[in-house]
Amino acid sequence: MGWRESHMRRATEVTRYIHNLRIMREMRANSISALPDSLVGKHPSIVEVMRLVERVAASPIRTVLIYGETGTGKGIVARRLHRLSDRARAPFVDLNCAAIPGTLLESELFGHERGAFTGATARKRGLIETADRGTVFLDEIREMDLALQAKLLGVLDTRALRPIGATRQAAVDVRFIAATNQILLGEVKKGLFREDLYYRLQVVAINIPPLRDRADDVFVLTEHFTKVFSQRYGRRAVSLDPAVREIFRRYAWPGNVRELENLIERFFVLEDGDVIQARHLPARITREVERPVPTEDGRGGQPVPELTTARPLSYWQRTETYQRGLIVDALKASHYRLERAASMLGISRHSLRHQIKRLDLGVPPTS
Repeated sequence: MGWRESHMRRATEVTRYIHNLRIMREMRANSISALPDSLVGKHPSIVEVMRLVERVAASPIRTVLIYGETGTGKGIVARRLHRLSDRARAPFVDLNCAAIPGTLLESELFGHERGAFTGATARKRGLIETADRGTVFLDEIREMDLALQAKLLGVLDTRALRPIGATRQAAVDVRFIAATNQILLGEVKKGLFREDLYYRLQVVAINIPPLRDRADDVFVLTEHFTKVFSQRYGRRAVSLDPAVREIFRRYAWPGNVRELENLIERFFVLEDGDVIQARHLPARITREVERPVPTEDGRGGQPVPELTTARPLSYWQRTETYQRGLIVDALKASHYRLERAASMLGISRHSLRHQIKRLDLGVPPTS
């Protein structure tokens, strides 16, 4: 393949990608009203997150960093920050940095002038310029390459951008919300994320707790999703069989709220009736919540059986056993003072109380 053919093929791929991206944006814009306006839950950690969101939204802060595992609702928090702010009437533009090839991400963010590169047949406004006076949400910010991180840092510092191929900068007034499921400081130490950008984004950090740390919210969310899907599919609201309630309580929910939402919708699509029973659940869930026969090991927890047993335990069962031992050790070392034990474990006191209840440790919460 010659030089000309190679560049023509590349230009065709870029054109097709931009076309598909435009369609995806239109689909998101049409469906945004169906998204929940805030995180659903009553756990103190979620209440605290939403209180922080309201305060940050009303502030002039221009950079916000959201931490959370996949499926916890980082996009919901970003949209609520925008809707509660004085930027609500301006555009909200979201971009998943992991979904766009690195060679195109710069053009998507900063735009380009006509003739800036092969296939640039017209001037294109970047997403940052499009969102002027509004909000840019950069999901999976960790996936942005280092060179582009440097250019983004320049925009944050100068409040101006220069499209690819342009000779002048253009002033922009944008709030940047970045999100990640990684511990960015760890990525900084590995040389995978710029330290200066990290501290520039870390003006305010919002941490969304995983669903396993607020188990009671599983049932609040279940009720919410059953109402939503009852209306969507024209069916009566459903309830949980007592056995399913116990499974939901003990399951670790690695996919967080999104996994629960998908599970409830799956029932409405595939099953009849108005009670979700254990037979309606995926086998992987019922397997992972099976518990071994309790055996005291001297630390208040259950011993981890050998991998060669006839029925080896799942990853989540082994993890729970290890967590049990860690928590009991910390409680004993702190003389059952929750504040001190939580500090030793590196978690909040609310999370520790929940873990004590979830693991049914039966220890006296003295503080």
